[in-house]
Amino acid sequence: MSTSDKHPVTAEQIHSALAALAAEPPADPDKRPEGPQEDDRLRLLGSLLAKTELEITAATRLSEEEEIEDVLETMLGWGEQLGSDPGVAVNVLTNRLQRTALQVSEPEAEELPPGREAAFAAVMTAVYTLGAQLHADRGDAEGTRHALSGAEEALIDVLQGVHDLRVAIGDAPGPEEEAGS
Repeated sequence: MSTSDKHPVTAEQIHSALAALAAEPPADPDKRPEGPQEDDRLRLLGSLLAKTELEITAATRLSEEEEIEDVLETMLGWGEQLGSDPGVAVNVLTNRLQRTALQVSEPEAEELPPGREAAFAAVMTAVYTLGAQLHADRGDAEGTRHALSGAEEALIDVLQGVHDLRVAIGDAPGPEEEAGS
């Protein structure tokens, strides 16, 4: 299936896949007496994605020696599903990176610890950089500039977060220590 598929999988098909993996969400007959609805599709896809990622994680971290081969084997399957369209590949990667950034950021937290803030910014740097290359490939100079600006801002945030984490563990002076010098 590609992102341009006119007949995407249905909520019922996704629910069936989750059931086959013994990972279906608990049924709520009060909310959904007729079972999963199309409104549930993205949430169900997220559940299926999580189950798949958990299975991959369990299967690919057996030992240091085998780790890269296992990851490469997983990538072969990923590539077989994705096909040869580089634009689709970048879109899939960007979507995954955006999900990763949200997961790293702890959306419920009022303030992120500096290491998580730096990690969030690092992931966003990748998102912006991939986007910049996609715009450049399409000959969109303005889109490329905009994405590069985002990447530069995110890189600054990475460096600030790394510095703040060093301050937190005592490896670098904090602002108050620098002012007293």
